[in-house]
Amino acid sequence: MDKDVSRDYPRLRYSVLPCNKSHSPGLPTVYVNTFLSASFAELFTFPLDVTKTRLHLQGEAAELAAKGRSKRGMLGTFLGMAREEGLRGIYGGLSAMIIRNLFFNGPRVVFYDFIRQQLIYVDNQGREVLTVFRGFLSSSLAGCLAQAIANPLDIVKIRMQVEGSRRSLGYPARVSNVKQALEIIYSKGGVRSLWKGVGPSCLRAMLLTTGDVACYDLSKRNIISLFGLEDGRFVQFLASLSSGLAAGVLSTPTDVVKSRIMNQPVNERGQGMHYKNAFDCYYKLITQEGIMAMYKGFLPCWLRVGPYNIFFWIAFEQLLRMQGQSGF
Repeated sequence: MDKDVSRDYPRLRYSVLPCNKSHSPGLPTVYVNTFLSASFAELFTFPLDVTKTRLHLQGEAAELAAKGRSKRGMLGTFLGMAREEGLRGIYGGLSAMIIRNLFFNGPRVVFYDFIRQQLIYVDNQGREVLTVFRGFLSSSLAGCLAQAIANPLDIVKIRMQVEGSRRSLGYPARVSNVKQALEIIYSKGGVRSLWKGVGPSCLRAMLLTTGDVACYDLSKRNIISLFGLEDGRFVQFLASLSSGLAAGVLSTPTDVVKSRIMNQPVNERGQGMHYKNAFDCYYKLITQEGIMAMYKGFLPCWLRVGPYNIFFWIAFEQLLRMQGQSGF
């Protein structure tokens, strides 16, 4: 028995290294492809992200009091933006989102790929294995790290997304571009204000990355393994569809809280005027608006992340193919 183990150990060690090296296309390639694919997907799905953010902010006292305006549903919100604000409204904050892809989407997929390569192992049959726990651990760490970097741009994106709504209510615009938004936020609260809401944002990023990155990876592996299919567009479509649903279900409650905390006004000391912290926001959300307020914007969120994941992952995988790389 001891003889067999000593004979097999070098073979198993060797089989792990080439498997990991050949599977990963390289971190710089992953970063560039992620940025390009994410920006491509945003062109088709970003209006639903704006709709989702507007729905998240419904129910806040400041908006409800303005001109007695009644709440709108998803379709009413989208059509209202298109009618009242035009393309400027439904694509408000797109520039911040594109820049954010450099600091969030790119790094989080790179971090995930790097961490999972350390956690993948090869079983006795020589097959590469990534367990659900290890996949979710990789995505949670990757999402939190990336969000910690990109948080200032998240605040800017949300501020720019609601500017059209403020203008239609008769309020003056607060920001018109990314640079101005960053300067105003910094001037009112310093560096600390740029990372306002980073706690719920990191939790949301962990859940979102688990849904749309880890679930894609694990779903694709299991579809290929269970049904004996080749890694092609059909498998990528099925995996991206399941990951989009998982991302919507997991991230919507934290997304609502993140939107409200980041968008709330602050006093002269840089403290939020509506919510003290994420827990206070959750409490007020549930007690004042009901438990289902946690899933405000779920439908546009799902309708957004579902197609987004399909556009993103198929574009990402095709870029890898064009570069002569294996699948993700």
